[in-house]
Amino acid sequence: QVQLVESGGGLVQPGGSLRLSCAASRTILSINAMGWYRQAPGKERELVASFTTGRVTYADSVKGRFTISKDNAKNTVYLQMNSLKPEDTAVYYCNANIWGIDYWGEGTLVTVSS
Repeated sequence: QVQLVESGGGLVQPGGSLRLSCAASRTILSINAMGWYRQAPGKERELVASFTTGRVTYADSVKGRFTISKDNAKNTVYLQMNSLKPEDTAVYYCNANIWGIDYWGEGTLVTVSS
């Protein structure tokens, strides 16, 4: 099991940047996959970026603008979001998959608006 706590969301103008953090309650070294998903109003939850064994995956809509990273010593995964657009507005969720079981944080709201 793992508990995940997201932080770093907020209101930002188009073109701005935010960094989201996801703090895990245990070491992330042995977690099969971790990543960020988002859910916009009226839409399904979608993958934004993820680490799996030996691979990093990004949604096409965020490639070149978002970067996922992690600090194993702090048990934390980050999502650096640059050149934000209004369509990036959503609740962003941290995810960990441990032996086929998904764990989710409560989410953090990102609003991109002028």
